[in-house]
Amino acid sequence: MSDTESKTYKKCINCGKHYSVALMINKLYCSEECASQYRRCENCGNFYLFLGPPGAGKGTMAFKAKEHYSIPHISTGDLFRAAIEDQTELGKQVKSILDKGDLVPDELTTAMIKERLKNPDSKKGFILDGFPRTIPQAEALKEIIKIDKVVNFTIPESEVVRRLSGRRVCRNCGESFHMEFIPPKKEGVCDKCSGELYTRDDDQIDAIKNRLSVYNKSTAPLINFYKEDESLVNVNSNQKPDAVFNDLKEILK
Repeated sequence: MSDTESKTYKKCINCGKHYSVALMINKLYCSEECASQYRRCENCGNFYLFLGPPGAGKGTMAFKAKEHYSIPHISTGDLFRAAIEDQTELGKQVKSILDKGDLVPDELTTAMIKERLKNPDSKKGFILDGFPRTIPQAEALKEIIKIDKVVNFTIPESEVVRRLSGRRVCRNCGESFHMEFIPPKKEGVCDKCSGELYTRDDDQIDAIKNRLSVYNKSTAPLINFYKEDESLVNVNSNQKPDAVFNDLKEILK
């Protein structure tokens, strides 16, 4: 591309195509330093971020939104579980940290997310769930991509404890149950494969309380961070899933 053409055409850093400057939407894609050269074009999708304490239903709503909008749901939990299942050295470190209810270090998590966002399926839009969890992670994400809307799922802490402490998971197939909301037909036995049901280490009451404490200290400040750039919206997740999703669809219109 010649110098003359570069003044009227810019490359979209997201999809890689060149577009006329006049046709590009006025929304920054990357950092302020790149603002004069790189903008996101009309060909690109919408990028969403879901926030909220553990047990707020972010994962459930992300799955529903993924199906409804046909965009990927990118969960740090899924990325971590894959590493744990593969029993990689990273997976062993992650398991030890999560079992205590603590957070994986910023650098590790950011690197995993950055690599995932390089996949072609994320170019048309995505939902981030579980990242960022801290201000440093949010600042790192801002250098990687511009989020369109941040959805904060609100819920009382007492409801979080009730939801998570009742969860049971099958050791064999991974199917999830809840002793109050989705109880198994036979206590302690998976309906799907007859495997043993157990309480995950991070669903023990002490671990739940620790996770909430860590969230309030490290993650809750993100609410103010995203309020400042006017991308934050709240959704009451202390209601039935269908009602929560209806509220979410109104916001993401």
